[in-house]
Amino acid sequence: MASLSELPALRNYSKPFGIRFLEYIKKGKLSYKTHQAIVLIVTFLAYTCYHATRKTTSIVKSALDPQSPDVGLKFPLRMTYLSSPAEKKRFSWVLGDGWAPFNGSDGSALLGELDVAFLSVYALGMYFSGHLGDRMNLRVFLTVGMVGTGLFTSLFGVGYWAKIHSFYYFLIVQMIAGLFQSTGWPSVVAVVGNWFGKKKRGLIMGIWNAHTSVGNIAGSLIASALLSYGWGWSFVVPGLLIAFVGLLVFLFLPVSPESVGADKEEDEVGSPRKIGEGVTEPLLGSDAEIKETAVGFIEAWKIPGVAPFAFCLFFAKLVAYTFLYWLPYYISHTAIEGKYLSSETAGNLSTFFDIGGVLGGILAGHISDRLDARAITAATFMYCAIPALYFYRTYGHISLVMNIALMFICGMFVNGPYALITTAVSADLGTHSSLRGNSKALATVTAIIDGTGSVGAAIGPLLTGYISAKSWSAVFMMLMGAALVAGLLLTRLLVAEVVARISESRSQAGGSQPTSQDEELGV
Repeated sequence: MASLSELPALRNYSKPFGIRFLEYIKKGKLSYKTHQAIVLIVTFLAYTCYHATRKTTSIVKSALDPQSPDVGLKFPLRMTYLSSPAEKKRFSWVLGDGWAPFNGSDGSALLGELDVAFLSVYALGMYFSGHLGDRMNLRVFLTVGMVGTGLFTSLFGVGYWAKIHSFYYFLIVQMIAGLFQSTGWPSVVAVVGNWFGKKKRGLIMGIWNAHTSVGNIAGSLIASALLSYGWGWSFVVPGLLIAFVGLLVFLFLPVSPESVGADKEEDEVGSPRKIGEGVTEPLLGSDAEIKETAVGFIEAWKIPGVAPFAFCLFFAKLVAYTFLYWLPYYISHTAIEGKYLSSETAGNLSTFFDIGGVLGGILAGHISDRLDARAITAATFMYCAIPALYFYRTYGHISLVMNIALMFICGMFVNGPYALITTAVSADLGTHSSLRGNSKALATVTAIIDGTGSVGAAIGPLLTGYISAKSWSAVFMMLMGAALVAGLLLTRLLVAEVVARISESRSQAGGSQPTSQDEELGV
């Protein structure tokens, strides 16, 4: 066993090469805040690339199946109106004759099967990824995931030059890509959670979570711009990009303060790791720290708050991903001011949902920090999403401005709790006081929560495909019902937070010290 005097040398050896290079240039150690900045930038770029590669398939659908309603996002925004659905179908053929086997009468169904297969493997892989992530070096684990994602994203595009027309080739490639994609979220949340204490975690992660929308928009722009050169490039270029950023992760990402010997600042000491209440771990390594063992899958489920938030995210993601996959189609098939928008314009307009989601994530994080109440914030946003969805369905057709405004509001209330739960809440629960300082739970807890949510993400678009054929009003009823259930699942935690706030106010009014409610609230 290494002695305390040997620990600094061991830590220096484990430092990423890029960090050591920066310290060589600076001729001194990097500050704690510099490390935090590096973590935010590198993980932001990493997950932006994950979402950019994930978005590519929905954009290229228009080239694989020209009758598909999804086309690339193109700027500047041009409003193209078409008088009828038949004219829209003729308009969609401008990209060519498609690619077998997706250009037949069942092309849209086959593309839908690719989406469901990808999301199903992604959700299943999330559980295993979190389990492995807490047992491996997260920097190496994330690098492998990104390079693997890049490889199989590129292999999908290689089918263009190799003239592959086997559906099963594309299906298998998408499934393996989904498996590698599942490494991303547990890893980046675990790393950010290691570096940022609970005090401002909601706001910081709310801003940081903008990578989801930035990745969606960047992926759309890149894939659209390259379609004219052959749809294969729309996969290969994002694939190469995420592999390159994966190498940056390997070179520069510090997994935790301990891994690089960074001295914690006063407001960060003891957070996110706690050893009981109010007792912090030493800055230098200890025997207890070295002997830490990863938390088991079942044990992680038993952490207070994990199950309610996981099932809440199931329904929240069901709503969010239904919008992700079907919103452009819905807009293009809804008469606004008595006219139909082209698929291109509908794709452009759908980005306002993502923009609203960025604001929602920041607001939810900031509000939950100020109130110190994650469950109250998440449940309130989900309840507010219900009337927002109703108004969008009922009044969105009146005018283009009304449609954009209501879509923006829907994005804010739908993506706000989605962003909060997958970031700050996951990090809070992964460093719960019941773990008694064991840091090896972050990736597992994050994987459980987001993996459960991803099952909902797969089910929502699948159900919408069947229900929308009969009635879009029924689809929105399903989404409103899902939002209601998501809020109700947090009722017990919400009540506990309300009781805690009341008790805290009374304690402060009486001049006594408020007691901690972490065990009861699960955060």
